[in-house]
Amino acid sequence: MKAFTKLAFTASMDKEVIIFGYDKNEVKTMNKYNWGIIGTGWIAHDMADALNEVNDEIYAAANPHESALRDFVKEKGVTKAYFNPDEMINDPNVDIIYVATPHISHYGYIKKALLASKHVFAEKAITVNAAQFDEVAQLAKEKNLILTEGFTLYHMPIYQKVLDLIKAGKLGQIKLVQVNFGSLKDYDPKNRFFNKDLAGGALLDIGGYATAFARTFLSSTPESILTSVKFFETGVDEQSGIILKNNDDQMAVMALSMRAKQPKRGVVSGTKGYVEINNYPRAVEADITYTTSAHEESHEKIVAGDSSQALTYEIKDMQRYIEQGHDDGQLEFSRDVAHIMNSIRTAWGMKFPFEDHQA
Repeated sequence: MKAFTKLAFTASMDKEVIIFGYDKNEVKTMNKYNWGIIGTGWIAHDMADALNEVNDEIYAAANPHESALRDFVKEKGVTKAYFNPDEMINDPNVDIIYVATPHISHYGYIKKALLASKHVFAEKAITVNAAQFDEVAQLAKEKNLILTEGFTLYHMPIYQKVLDLIKAGKLGQIKLVQVNFGSLKDYDPKNRFFNKDLAGGALLDIGGYATAFARTFLSSTPESILTSVKFFETGVDEQSGIILKNNDDQMAVMALSMRAKQPKRGVVSGTKGYVEINNYPRAVEADITYTTSAHEESHEKIVAGDSSQALTYEIKDMQRYIEQGHDDGQLEFSRDVAHIMNSIRTAWGMKFPFEDHQA
């Protein structure tokens, strides 16, 4: 569990504000870990900065594109460079492989890394389908390795505060989760976001965040899915509406779009109130409304963490998972997300061409 320091409490006539500060110095790992990065795109750049902040160094990076790799290694101060990712994976000095490539290639790199006895941190979507996920998750279990997916919301301190509030019964019985994610991608049928051969579409690109948010606040895995989709001209999902329902009669309603901007907003509603979380992938605030009666409300704001530290939280959690020998159940949530998204695509009748030839 993360460490928090309560910094301040202020009150106004209609709202209480509780601020929690995440003390970066309170969560330290005992050992030094050598990370190897596969990929040199924008998220790899951001993660490299975070790794340098947390560990003061990056052991290795790999990319078959020579110029991009040379620039990356020089800019981020990486110790070793590999044009062949397989060679880096098999370097005996690498402890953790970070997969920052397009998600169509995640499964192959994850499997190779686990077979080489490396812990793996993979960007979302961790795999493109549930069969791939189940295979690598089982392999990680058999080899006693940590496999983690890069959903920042699993690691942002605000979520533990909200979950503690719900566990204490302050929102009553949770009934409904609503969550949106809309991204405005430029119209370009050749872009990977719209390329069916590259597992494009809104669900795998941005829908994982919404699904992970929903699953975080549902008490059990959804068993029923209702959904409608509007396909882009290339055959991938451009936008969709999704309703999930579990056996506890809780529901989640999700709206996704890749050609229309939406606020990244999540709402969790219970019998005693609701909590609103904006910019939920890297949220630091939660606005709570307590519905004491049909005509009376009270309000509270909780602030915790620092959005600029989102990737450092991920790194520290990953290294902590390795040291404690388990991941606090994070991979089980990723399993549910992978299976939910797989079921949604099945309901749409949407299959990627390569899925006929691999897991």
